[in-house]
This record gives sequence, structure tokens and C-alpha cells, in this order.
Amino acid sequence: MIRSLIVPLLVVLLAIPCSVMAAPVAVPRTGQTTSYAAGDDGDLKPGAPWPEPRFVVNGDATVTDLTTGLVWARNGWTPTVGSCIGIVNDIGKRWAEALAYVQCLNDNQYLGHDDWRLPNINELESLVNAGNANSAVWLNSQGFSVPSYKIYWSSTTVQGAVSSAWLLHMTNGYVSYFNKSNTIDDYYVWPVRAGQTTYPHRTGQTVSYAAGDDGALKRGVPWPAVR
Repeated sequence: MIRSLIVPLLVVLLAIPCSVMAAPVAVPRTGQTTSYAAGDDGDLKPGAPWPEPRFVVNGDATVTDLTTGLVWARNGWTPTVGSCIGIVNDIGKRWAEALAYVQCLNDNQYLGHDDWRLPNINELESLVNAGNANSAVWLNSQGFSVPSYKIYWSSTTVQGAVSSAWLLHMTNGYVSYFNKSNTIDDYYVWPVRAGQTTYPHRTGQTVSYAAGDDGALKRGVPWPAVR
């Protein structure tokens, strides 16, 4: 029975062009180093090792993640920049306001660049260090200036509930979603620019729900033709 399955599989694999059979993109380690049970993440530490150092603080108040190639604003507090109104009195932004804020940063060439975007959910998650109780505190030790207990909008819409978008809780890496038209005092915006070199992949979203969102930009490493 096993042989009868293997032979057709080999035929299929041999029929796939070499260009499609490219080396898979290595998923970086999570950052967890402590083991809580045999065979868990901290025990096995699977994935590509992080570079050392992982982040480089640039002279233009940006930080480059050498794991992904992404360039983040060093200031993750959603500051007011010229006519771009940031977080005032700890009142967060709605999703459309987050996109408009990033567009305003581009119009004003924030930190000398005009290609900022609202990160998709995969890009946001790439900043999480599962080996730390608070990823924001860890990021601050790496050269960022990030609030410790805030939630960040992504540009990715929730399929099946398109009135909502995905969010990342920077404290513990928890991913949730919320209605795009609502706001509470925790919803911040952290702009990113440049492109991924090896990770993360695209989210898979192809439909755009607003200018500059995940479906419009489709940023990330493309999926192979035969995934």
C-alpha cells in the first residue's frame, strides 16, 4: 500500500519544474529558549537562528530587522509628525485612521522616506519574541522606543468578518481582531517600510478593502506556485 502511494507521488514531484521546487523559506526561531516539557519549542528550538545582532539602529531614526529585511520606525508610539496627528491623550485610532496616518507620513516624507505602510499581520508578528514575557520591553532593549502595553493595527482584514482587521498585542504576541470602525485607548500604529528578504511570507489576502491595505500591497515573500 505504501509503495503504491509513493510511486505516484514521485511522478508528481518529478513533473514539477525546477523553478517551482525552489528551496523553502526558512521560518525563524520563536525566541523561546526555556523548555517546559520534552519535545517542546524551548527543547528543540526549530527554525532558522536569529542573526547577532538581530537589529541595527540606523542614523535616520529607523531600525532594520536583519531577520526579515524590514525597516521599522524606531519610535513605535504613533507620534504626531507635522500635520499627521498621532496618539493624543492615549486615544487610539480606528483602522481607516491608521491607514490615513501612514499616508500622511508618506506625504510628509517621515524620516526622509515616502514608502511607509501599515504592516500586515505577519510583519507585526515577526517582532514577537516568545522567549520574553513582554516583547515590547525586549524590543526597547534592542534599540526601539515602544509602549509596553499597547495593541497595534495591521493592514490585514479578517476574512469572514471583513468589517474587522487583525491586531497584535505587543505585550505577549497575542493576535486578535476588532471592528475597524471602533477604537479604544490601546490601538496604535507602527509604520514599516522596505521589503522582506527571506521572511515572512505574504498573508494570502488578495482583495483590497482600502487604499494601502494588505490586499492592495501584498507585501511579503511570495508563496510558491505549488505550495
